[in-house]
Amino acid sequence: MSLVQTTPQRTVAPIHDVGIGLRSPHYADIERDKPRVPWFEVLIDNHLNKGGAARQHLHAIRQDYPITFHGVSMSIGSADPINRDYLTALKQAMDEFEPVHISDHLCWSSINGQYSHDLLPLPYIKKAVQHVVERIQQVQDMLQQQILIENVSSYLQYNMSAMDEWEFLAEIAERADCYILLDINNIYVSAFNQNFDPVRYLKAVPTERVREMHLAGYEDQGTHLLDTHSEAVHPPVWELYEQALRYVSAVPTLIEWDNDIPDFSVLQQEAHTASKIMRKVCRDAA
Repeated sequence: MSLVQTTPQRTVAPIHDVGIGLRSPHYADIERDKPRVPWFEVLIDNHLNKGGAARQHLHAIRQDYPITFHGVSMSIGSADPINRDYLTALKQAMDEFEPVHISDHLCWSSINGQYSHDLLPLPYIKKAVQHVVERIQQVQDMLQQQILIENVSSYLQYNMSAMDEWEFLAEIAERADCYILLDINNIYVSAFNQNFDPVRYLKAVPTERVREMHLAGYEDQGTHLLDTHSEAVHPPVWELYEQALRYVSAVPTLIEWDNDIPDFSVLQQEAHTASKIMRKVCRDAA
């Protein structure tokens, strides 16, 4: 039985509205100006080493803002054993910084202890569902907290896949009793690359499981889209985000920008746009 069912979770104030991904070029601006940002998401793999400037900056910013942890190294779908050293360091960081929640990706990224720089998709089959469910339960038992799993962008499908990605994601979330981080940009990128209707994806997601959404920019390569997080959010993703809010409701949303990082004011403008869309959908619903 999962300890998540029986272990009380920490009481941390919830996040709301639109947050921004915390990146090192903006540390000084944030600490000096204390901008009006509801919350920050931390790429926690960059802060797991004790000491160092990154950890000091995170302590300073955490004093003024709620944060969430987002990771890329859990490799939840890998055939490798769960990396307990990584989870131990993650648990220590959780106890130290008290993030609102912890998320990682529904993918695999390691084999034989060697890590890829890519978040690789899984075959959408029942055997993979069971494998991932068991591993999420192990992670949640060790962290004593439910996690969020994020859909990744993809550029291929396995011939053996026997279900759609949204069915795969939904079944894993239900059976593992975890939550979903719904990346709207990733849905759009995958839909374009694999020629499916992204709205079908939104309609199939168990809305009660979605606790956060992500927005980012892709690169248009003509024949395909690359999920690079290096540009502003594109108009089709804004449109899909508005539709997502109508299906899922106004869950906290994050602006991600990881490459060719602009001035902090650009990210604030992106967050402002997302917040306006969220308020519009809420008004329409009311």
